[in-house]
Amino acid sequence: MFKLSAFYFFYFTLLGAFLPYLGVYLSSLSFSPAEIGQLMAVLMITKVIAPNIWGIFSDSTGRPVFWVRLALLFATLGATGLVISQSYWGIFVTLLLLSFFWHASLPQFESYTFKTLGSQKHRYGQIRLWGSIGFIAAVLLLGQWFDNAGLENFPWVIVGMFVVVLLSSFLSRDQQFETHTSGFEENFLSIVKRPEVLALLSVSFLVQVSHGVYYSFFTIQMTELGVSKTVTAWLWALGVIAEIAVFWWMAKLFQRFSVRGLILLAIALTVLRWGITGWLETSFAWIVFAQVLHAASFGLFHACAIYLIDQYFTGRHHGKGQALFAASSHGLGGALGMLIAGYAWQAGGASLSYSLMAFSAMLAGFIAWRWVK
Repeated sequence: MFKLSAFYFFYFTLLGAFLPYLGVYLSSLSFSPAEIGQLMAVLMITKVIAPNIWGIFSDSTGRPVFWVRLALLFATLGATGLVISQSYWGIFVTLLLLSFFWHASLPQFESYTFKTLGSQKHRYGQIRLWGSIGFIAAVLLLGQWFDNAGLENFPWVIVGMFVVVLLSSFLSRDQQFETHTSGFEENFLSIVKRPEVLALLSVSFLVQVSHGVYYSFFTIQMTELGVSKTVTAWLWALGVIAEIAVFWWMAKLFQRFSVRGLILLAIALTVLRWGITGWLETSFAWIVFAQVLHAASFGLFHACAIYLIDQYFTGRHHGKGQALFAASSHGLGGALGMLIAGYAWQAGGASLSYSLMAFSAMLAGFIAWRWVK
């Protein structure tokens, strides 16, 4: 389990270096809120296509680790564009390239993890929590560093972290799993068309839309309120610490409560979180409480959703199912949420942006209540 945990640790260390500070780095280059939203959306939109292409390759060859390594190699090469260019279009192309291959890697490693765990799938949360620990480590260390040294070295940090993640993928064995190649398209589509599957994909999409403003503008929001990058880093870390607690207790939660009930609870707390962050932003105590709710809006919801995806898509469809989930939620949902957030922030600031995000989560809650099983 150490090798699986190590990959998650370094992968999400990279995410902790990238996601909280990309927006504020773009702001330091004098991009407008709308332009920041557009560039952040580019970072996510490739999740719509890349995981599905890589899922087909991986399922057809039965070698998920090979495709993870190949994707990370191309992503590392693409990341060097951040060092070369600081123009809008230069960064646009760079984010398009690096994110395409970066986002292709994780769903296949998720598939590899579940195949490796076999009958011990309930231990996924205890492995995945090391990713959260890596995220916290990166956010805290870099927050203090960027406070003292500025953001000039941000591109080099990202390139270095991509190299580390690529190297960590070689800890896992490139074993070949059984493959099936006949008639997978029709059977795969029949699974997707099931009402409960469509409902879960729609709910995941809307929940990720609702996170768009948080991932794009939370650091900028705190900076505008006079909060230092170090304190902001601790706020990010607090959310992920709460997330770790959920992952650790996930197996026991699944034994005591229905997955559907946990999803509805997670969405209700997501609505509450965005309401607090948008309308009570000047109260530090309320912001701290809202960050604790990350345990529900991401941790609890993600664990429940990926648990159901693993049940819905089995055998030869496993990699494609994980890819479709990533594409529809974190990809399409994340990109649309960030794009909406950019224009909403420019038009009405935090209150308008978070209100729209809360509405998206409320719509997800209705669909989950009506159709998720």
